Amino acid sequence: MATATATRGGLTATSPAAVGRRGRGLLVGLAVALVMVLVWEGVKFLGGTPWRAPLAQPGSPILWNPPFRWAFANDLNLPHVWNILLTFGEPFQRGADRSVAQFLFDAAVYTWREAAIGFVIGALIGLVLATLFVHSRLLERALVPYVVASQTVPIIALAPLIVFAFGANVMSVVVIATYLTFFPVTIAMIRGLRSFDPRALELMRSYAATRTTIYRRLRLPASLPYLFTALKIAATASVVGAIIGEGPGGIANGLGRVIITYNQYYITGPEKLWAAIIASGLLGIAFYGLVVAIERLALRGRRPAEA
Repeated sequence: MATATATRGGLTATSPAAVGRRGRGLLVGLAVALVMVLVWEGVKFLGGTPWRAPLAQPGSPILWNPPFRWAFANDLNLPHVWNILLTFGEPFQRGADRSVAQFLFDAAVYTWREAAIGFVIGALIGLVLATLFVHSRLLERALVPYVVASQTVPIIALAPLIVFAFGANVMSVVVIATYLTFFPVTIAMIRGLRSFDPRALELMRSYAATRTTIYRRLRLPASLPYLFTALKIAATASVVGAIIGEGPGGIANGLGRVIITYNQYYITGPEKLWAAIIASGLLGIAFYGLVVAIERLALRGRRPAEA
């Protein structure tokens, strides 16, 4: 039996066609990851340093001697993928009880909490600004250029200033995450709050509907696809902002500090820094996936935009 019925003009998000599209997208993502690994190890195979057993010490027996020597493909710049994966099971520091995987998981959860707070605050600020702009052309013309200009300054330059203003604490990290979140929501919702059917607006005005009623019953429901598109962008941006802010913010428990620490000891253990980078990427993907799951619940039964 079909997983869902067709809606007028398209298919629901749980129809066989939609499920097939999601399955193909997952396969494409896995294929891209596999190609990256093959290219990485192919470069090592042709021009890396002599291969030894995984996590072997210098001087151990050589298993493969590449025909070329490319400086960028040495074990310091490009560790073997299997060495990076095996590092997750090692102690995060000498004599520690926790493994690198446990250590990175705890740090990722801490960073996600900061990012999530900034994400929620930034989304609310973006929604409020967009609401003001769609109801006031004067405010839109006056302030939208400044909203756009605010994103032209690199966050790496603003982070120390924000930390100086709010102090070296979690608050400064949340502010940085909020700063990167509000912009995509604001711009997308300006468009989304105007994406309703004009005939529906005429009908509601004929019934003397107030601006508040029109906003709740017409503008906001019509803007949900735009909102979730912006939230998916903002989810990953908030994670990036939190990681960047944890450095100057003096946060000792998040991924930002872990990356800085492992970078300082990169020569003795490059695999740990790569493991931290992978953990950061997985955190962003997980946050993105969470927003996608909420989107599917909220827009369940709606016709896809591309249909």
